[in-house]
Amino acid sequence: MMQVRIFDDAGLLAVEGAKLTAQALTQDPQMAITVATGRSPIALYEQLAKLRRRGQVDTDTVKVFQLDTYLGIPEDDPRSLWRWMEEAFLRPLDIGNDRAGKFDAMTQDVTAECRRYDGAIAASGGLGLAVLGLGPNGHVAFNEPPSGADAPTRAVTLTADSLNSNAGYWDGLDVPKQGLTLGMAPLLAARKVIFVVTGAHKHAILRKTIEGPVTPDVPASLFQDHPDALVLADRAAWDGP
Repeated sequence: MMQVRIFDDAGLLAVEGAKLTAQALTQDPQMAITVATGRSPIALYEQLAKLRRRGQVDTDTVKVFQLDTYLGIPEDDPRSLWRWMEEAFLRPLDIGNDRAGKFDAMTQDVTAECRRYDGAIAASGGLGLAVLGLGPNGHVAFNEPPSGADAPTRAVTLTADSLNSNAGYWDGLDVPKQGLTLGMAPLLAARKVIFVVTGAHKHAILRKTIEGPVTPDVPASLFQDHPDALVLADRAAWDGP
């Protein structure tokens, strides 16, 4: 079973999550990591940046790989998830802009791009840490249900649940319907996984993830079998509405 830690509020969660992330980076300063965009982990990244400014964690040599991206969306588009990651994670932590860790959202050869991406991760020693959110239907990155443990890095079509969930990010702009995502296979191979789950609206899917059957219909549930997966949840997500 996944480990679960419950916090009275999202602020306390962010502080502890940043400490755990910093510990992992200190143990392996050159590790490859992937981090989620979305609302839930933003406060954790802000706390991690504070630790960086205080000299309590060194991010100079960490290698960051994009978790997912919208297909066909250029970097100068406000919906660019690479741009979001730069603003929320890379720049605040003074992490260099390594293009090997960026999906080519404009690729004309999805198969080749996914092969290149997986190769870059393998060349970096595999993922040491994945900081993940939990989608409203149990998706992880853009691995929509059903996604099995062997699901590769690939192009996907987003479900209506995901489109509705993402619509609030883009101020009325259309949500792209296709994306590129790290597959379940490379994510499950990450040596350490931290889920960040906040808000009462995540209660039902959180319980399915940690207490329900392990099933491709709830991709996040596959991490029940992971050797080092930790869920950080606030009280609202744990107790529900």
